[in-house]
Amino acid sequence: MTHSALSQSHNSYPNPAQQKLEQLLDPAHPLCKEDVVWILEFIKKKVAEEDPRLADLSQPRLMQNFRYFAEISLMLIHRRSGFEFEADRLRDWIYEASFGLQPRKPHGKR
Repeated sequence: MTHSALSQSHNSYPNPAQQKLEQLLDPAHPLCKEDVVWILEFIKKKVAEEDPRLADLSQPRLMQNFRYFAEISLMLIHRRSGFEFEADRLRDWIYEASFGLQPRKPHGKR
């Protein structure tokens, strides 16, 4: 297999982290505590790695990302049960906190 054929076949497989992020943003997917922890760890890792997609965002946009990261964190700290009652709001916060890291807007997002 040539290098270009190998690259094409490798690129045809979706990134598992991107798949997970899209799954979390899908309104049909029920969110759980593990999902919320995963997204916080994912964002933390991308910030620590200085992901170039985040470096392209404006300072006000980065502040918005941080605001929603903090909202999610506080919800997780103060939450005693499932997230089903606030799933839509939480999903919006996940979208905003991960802005720039996902390739497209989730279903139903304006």
